[in-house]
Amino acid sequence: MKLYISRIILGVFLLSIQFIFAQNLSKNQFKVKGNCEMCKERIENTAKKAGAKKAIYSIDLQILTIETDSNASSDEILKKVAEAGHDNEKFKASAETYEALPECCHYTRDLQPQTIENHKIHTKKENEFYVKGNCESCKARIEKAAKDAGADSAEWNAERQIVTLNFDSKKTSSDKILKKIAEVGHDNEKYKSSDNTYKNLPSCCLYDREIPFGETNPKVHAEEGNPSEHTNHADHNAAGENHGRHEKNIEGVTVNGSKAATSLNKKEAGLIFNIDKKELLKAACCNLSESFETNATVDVSFSNAVTGTKQLKMLGLDQKYTSLTKELLPEIRGLASAYGLNFIPGRWIESIQLTKGGSTVTNGYESITGQINTELLKNAEKPETSLNLFSDFNGRAEANITSVSPINEKWSQTFLLHGNGTFGDTDMNDDGFLDRPKGTQLNAAYLLNYNDLQKSGFGSHFGINFIKDERTSGQTGFDKKIPQEKQSLYGVGIDISRFQVWNKTGYVFKGKPYQSLGWMNQYTFHQQDSFFGLRNYSGKQQTYYSNLIFESILGNTNHKYKAGASFMYDGYDENYLTSAIKRNEIVPGAFAEYTLTGLKYTLVAGARVDFHNLAGTQFTPRLNFKYDFTPQTILRLSAGRGFRTANIFAESQQYFASNRSIQVLQNGGGNIYGLRPEIAWNYGASLQQEFKLFGRKSTVVADFFRTDFQDQVMVDLDRSPQQLIFYNLDGKSFANSFQTQWDFIPFKNFEVRLAYKYYDVQADYLDGRREVPFMAKHRGFVNFAYSTNKNTKGAFWSFDTTLNAVGKQRLPNTSLSPAEFQLPAYSESYVVLNAQISRNFNKKIRAYLGGENLTSYYQKNAIVDVKNPFGNYFDGGMVYAPIMKANFYVGLDVTF
Repeated sequence: MKLYISRIILGVFLLSIQFIFAQNLSKNQFKVKGNCEMCKERIENTAKKAGAKKAIYSIDLQILTIETDSNASSDEILKKVAEAGHDNEKFKASAETYEALPECCHYTRDLQPQTIENHKIHTKKENEFYVKGNCESCKARIEKAAKDAGADSAEWNAERQIVTLNFDSKKTSSDKILKKIAEVGHDNEKYKSSDNTYKNLPSCCLYDREIPFGETNPKVHAEEGNPSEHTNHADHNAAGENHGRHEKNIEGVTVNGSKAATSLNKKEAGLIFNIDKKELLKAACCNLSESFETNATVDVSFSNAVTGTKQLKMLGLDQKYTSLTKELLPEIRGLASAYGLNFIPGRWIESIQLTKGGSTVTNGYESITGQINTELLKNAEKPETSLNLFSDFNGRAEANITSVSPINEKWSQTFLLHGNGTFGDTDMNDDGFLDRPKGTQLNAAYLLNYNDLQKSGFGSHFGINFIKDERTSGQTGFDKKIPQEKQSLYGVGIDISRFQVWNKTGYVFKGKPYQSLGWMNQYTFHQQDSFFGLRNYSGKQQTYYSNLIFESILGNTNHKYKAGASFMYDGYDENYLTSAIKRNEIVPGAFAEYTLTGLKYTLVAGARVDFHNLAGTQFTPRLNFKYDFTPQTILRLSAGRGFRTANIFAESQQYFASNRSIQVLQNGGGNIYGLRPEIAWNYGASLQQEFKLFGRKSTVVADFFRTDFQDQVMVDLDRSPQQLIFYNLDGKSFANSFQTQWDFIPFKNFEVRLAYKYYDVQADYLDGRREVPFMAKHRGFVNFAYSTNKNTKGAFWSFDTTLNAVGKQRLPNTSLSPAEFQLPAYSESYVVLNAQISRNFNKKIRAYLGGENLTSYYQKNAIVDVKNPFGNYFDGGMVYAPIMKANFYVGLDVTF
């Protein structure tokens, strides 16, 4: 009995202590704007210094949770947080304080502080009622239920958590309508949904049931910085991952987006990296080929010592196996394969989406190792015109003018103009050959955008682009005006004209924000006239591409699907030496893709069938799976098939500046140069882990991909130094790629990116299995980026440096050549260092100074038999390293 009484007394005592503690300690949540770990640290420290006993800030939810005693005021705490630079629901930071924040901390200033009296409660009218929800799917469900219950109209606002009803009181009542809304799963001020109905809602619709009515739903704000889960995936949003503003979008149709941070997209089932234009400012980035200097996934290398051509490689394979698109439309392919990277100026780029492994089937069948999609500048809330001037110390100069301006609420336009010229004779190794071509390029584009998705549901994007590029290379002193056969100096001339026009139009069905229809069309004309010494090559390509995509759901947004049809026409007319080669490729196709979304997983399964008039019927399945063990630990798996037709002349122009004769062994019985199409399977797995280091976010990503060729067009450089031989694979060909990357911030404003890559790329040639040449097994990557704090005028310094370590590479067999022209079996390992310093004087003026290949390592034997360019052993295609020593540049950016 005494023990029982003692327990009662103890229980009462503990309850009393908790009651007294609760009277003296209150827990409050407040909306506070911030971006990153630095913001989190600043907000929490400021709150504690202002009197909070405990302060926890959620970057994802944009919510500050504080605990205070009776001696501290939440108002005073929030005031101090604002004084530190962070807008909140009660106080707004001064413009000067906000501008002085580091660049990474510049959040979107869209939060309007409420008065203290109603700081979290929305007032409402007589016909407005509180209804909980999260997203566009919730909106559609709530409004439909209201109309089913007799409402003449219903408009639900996610931010205010309020539905506005108009109805005839003789036919229905607010009680009936709100009861119906609760029956479909949405709690409201009069009725609560059943637990089973609530739990059966799609995961994106599971609102917080504990938030009092009238308070802002933090999840609505938390999703503003990401692609909509309830409409389309980021790889089909023409702006990539939208940040700052949450706009409706439709498949393949450009709509309003804003600035995004460089990041790995955590929501996508595929391994997709979003690269923003701010990342491109860390290096010269004069064109797309130079836009990956601070990215560890893509390898960039010179492929010819005479033409100065650069090529990308991904997952251990050549650029031709990666789908390169612009505005999600086919771009660098066919005759543009060799020089197309030079046709997208760096200052035109708004963002880049880089997908490793097989991409979605809605984008076509050609992707084998991945996709690189480039988005052009087209988003601005106010008119903005920028001028960029660039020059290096060896005679290369360029200018860019970009102008993006809204015409009215629905229309906006973009003017893009680029011109560059290389005028100096650059011969750093004194071999008598130019290290890069001389010449000029004029590049102009106009984009027109229409966006009325919110009202009529229509959006459209129109673009037109014209390019004229003329290049001359070869021995110094070569005169392009004199025919090659009438002069003794070896020369190369490349003249390219290119014209494109495209349109993307879409419609979002009224009342069904999850259902849309998009149609993309593009026409491309490309002409190249070129000569390499006494060897002539010219070609014309006309391409028409069309893609129709319908997207909707099955029951709810946990089950989405896309279906559509595409059409591709390629007309080729090539001339090599005395051979004329013509062909037309006609490829109608159809596809379907299903996305299943659970609380912790996402599955994307798709397939397409294409009826190629020369390659036959091709079936292309692809699968991507993502599982979130925790929000910080993410596993991805992928598998898929891709096919393409090889353009053996256009894709092998790096070997034209040689005296290798071309031979095609038609062992495959195909219809394209006598060869079969290339077909490969790609499999991948990746693990993404986030953790805290030095109190700041740190991310490690490890991935492995394997590519197995079912059929491949082999480019054989080994059988003879005087021959370039093409034939179909007879045996196995594979590429294993392993990469691990670590991104972290050791201290304020200092970012570090470390990576290591291992490649094992082998193929069965006619005389046995060998490593594929010009592919290093081991690569290392280090990038450091540091910026100072902004002052009151927005001025700051930025410092960036990147080091690439490249292991030895197998070189083609030259044992049949005379001893003086033989290459070693493997190249040397080498290191390349790039660095840049920039100064932002204010928001509108920026100057930069940089250097490329600061280690000055260059390939000394870049051209074989350089003194006898018309001899049997001359070869400018045996390039494995830079061919230029250190090169410095300066630039200026001015915004009007």
